[in-house]
Amino acid sequence: MSGTTDSEVVVVTGASAGVGRATARAFAERGAKIGLLARGEDGLEGAREEVERAGGEAIAVPTDVADPDAVEAAAETVEDAFGSIDVWVNNAMVSVFSPAAEMTTDDYRRVTEVTYLGYVYGTQTALERMRPRDEGTIVQVGSALAYRGIPLQSAYCGAKHAIQGYTESVRTELLHDDCDVQLSMVQMPAMNTPQFEWTKTRLPRNPQPVPPIYQPEVAARAIVWAVDNGEDELWVGRSTVKAILGNRLIPRRLDDYLARGGYDSQQTDEPVDPDREHNLYEPVSGDFGAHGPFDDRARDRSYQLQASMHRRALALLAGLAVAVAGAVLGRRVSSADSN
Repeated sequence: MSGTTDSEVVVVTGASAGVGRATARAFAERGAKIGLLARGEDGLEGAREEVERAGGEAIAVPTDVADPDAVEAAAETVEDAFGSIDVWVNNAMVSVFSPAAEMTTDDYRRVTEVTYLGYVYGTQTALERMRPRDEGTIVQVGSALAYRGIPLQSAYCGAKHAIQGYTESVRTELLHDDCDVQLSMVQMPAMNTPQFEWTKTRLPRNPQPVPPIYQPEVAARAIVWAVDNGEDELWVGRSTVKAILGNRLIPRRLDDYLARGGYDSQQTDEPVDPDREHNLYEPVSGDFGAHGPFDDRARDRSYQLQASMHRRALALLAGLAVAVAGAVLGRRVSSADSN
């Protein structure tokens, strides 16, 4: 193709804001050529400028990932510009904060089409290009909610659970076919992204991420590391680990815990603006950037993630510590015996 170079070619969906925006910037810092896919043209333009300032190249492709033909056309546009796609990051999402009893069929359909089927269409489109080359990486931006459902987000939790099942199924097929395309899922904690400013809500108070909250750059570092290290699944943040393991060990107790505290923990003290815009069907105009309104409460690092990224070195150090301790203990025992 006309634009082919030796540089890494990356596609990021939902690239106009939040985790997608931070991820595009992270790949740009290593000189990648990036296809930016999202609906909001203002945010896409902002993302393109950030990528270029960070040292990468970018093409902005307005795309609704709920439309498989649009996803295919976007992939063709990126390849015409930059060459074969090496990495595809599925990140685009929409949600609705609402009790299930107040949800509409259209709400459920739209969240499913974007947040689940958008990942399916992105994955299928990427695999069509990567399978013949027997190389490439697809990353699903997941969530602790892929394992543990919480109140007021039934559509989103259902979509994330579906992504998890779909990804596991496709991965087994790739293994069966001895295909070297890497399929990864990165499970995220609560993130400080603009989604809480524009997600459709029926709650009386403004939505918020369930603390602890992390900056989107934490997610971006995890995604890049998963690509570089061929991780099948990576958990980000101690809260994610606790949610996933807790759901395996004490699911009914978590039901009770979330029933008591899950409503208040997802809302601030501020009442919802009755004129609030939402992005369920159309993007909200403007460039919101990567960060949401919770900078003062968000963490810019995860020690759990750092430990996961360096677990081999930590295991080696632990082994050395055990060996040293054993040698010291052995000398003491030997000295005691000789006395």
